[in-house]
Amino acid sequence: MINMAWRGSVVKWAKTQFIRSTNTTSADSRFNSCIQQRCAFRREAKKPETKKVNTGNVSQETKVTNPPPGQGGSTPPLRASRPSLLKPLMFTVGFTGCSFGAAAILQYETLKSRVQSAKDEDAEKLLQGSQDMAYWHDWWNQLSGFQRQLILLMSMVDDFWSSLTEGQKTVTGIIAVNAVVLCCWRIPVMQRSMIKYFTSNPASKTRCLPMILSSFSHYSIIHMLANMYVLWTFSSGIVSLLGKEQFLAVYMSAGVISTMLSYMCKTATGRLYPSLGASGAVMAVLAAVCAKVPEAKLGIIFLPMVTFTAGNALKGLIAIDTAGLILGWRLFDHAAHLGGALFGIWYVAYGHKLIWRKREPLVKFWHDMRSPGGSRPGGGPGVSGPQ
Repeated sequence: MINMAWRGSVVKWAKTQFIRSTNTTSADSRFNSCIQQRCAFRREAKKPETKKVNTGNVSQETKVTNPPPGQGGSTPPLRASRPSLLKPLMFTVGFTGCSFGAAAILQYETLKSRVQSAKDEDAEKLLQGSQDMAYWHDWWNQLSGFQRQLILLMSMVDDFWSSLTEGQKTVTGIIAVNAVVLCCWRIPVMQRSMIKYFTSNPASKTRCLPMILSSFSHYSIIHMLANMYVLWTFSSGIVSLLGKEQFLAVYMSAGVISTMLSYMCKTATGRLYPSLGASGAVMAVLAAVCAKVPEAKLGIIFLPMVTFTAGNALKGLIAIDTAGLILGWRLFDHAAHLGGALFGIWYVAYGHKLIWRKREPLVKFWHDMRSPGGSRPGGGPGVSGPQ
């Protein structure tokens, strides 16, 4: 009995120790396993990656973190969505149409005022007498020395202005606007507004208005001087071909169209960076003259001994801009250059006939609206512009 009792006590104690040992091992293993998994998770977790996303003129930083365990898969990298170009395209078409419509009306009003001024001058000549010379002589003697010097200076300025061609007079206003915008770039308080409205960027929220204003914007003095020199040089030829009003319509439309082509190329390649300058519009003027008069001789201002034809110069410029666009050069906005040049060539070849020569209904409508019932028997507006 004692032996059996002792054996039962030993077996019971052994089972108790075995169960305790098993429970302790299981708990320890679960605890160790939990520690290992948690530490391993901490070791394998990567630091949040910071990726720059270009949203217009400001680059924002977006944190990309790993997905939590159990969800599977990896988070794809964030990409900047391509901007929509439908609104800029509609703006380009509308602005081009309005530019040529306004140019046709402006030409009508200019010719009308010239006819009226000629009639008034003839009437004044009939009323003038021989006493005019004596009157102006007495008036001159009554002036002080400073007043005489000021009048002489104004007379010299008037003589210089009269010596300019019609094209040079026209582009003088464009050059003045570019100079004012260049000065605005030097004012620190205006930097934010200048970047927003005077630089064209397809990723910016404001895309339409900068298509016009960026064509009058230069940040570098050398850049502005180069563009304005080319514009001044070719202004006489383009205005003599098209007329002042038609030239302004071509120049303004070329600036917007060249920017639109730049938007398309930047969006297609994903290189969303801002641009500014009148190069696209100036290239349209240069290409129009070179395409119309390809045999004209051109030269380089610093190398007067080197001459070449206008046609060869145009081919060389197009080849350089094409290579720059394909190779991704960032020195100039080559897409805008090509857009302006192609528009200038197209306009002198086809656009003049398709757009400007079909302005008669608009001019007649404007004439009838300005003077109801005052149209001529022939039904036309009474004046016509250069073809």
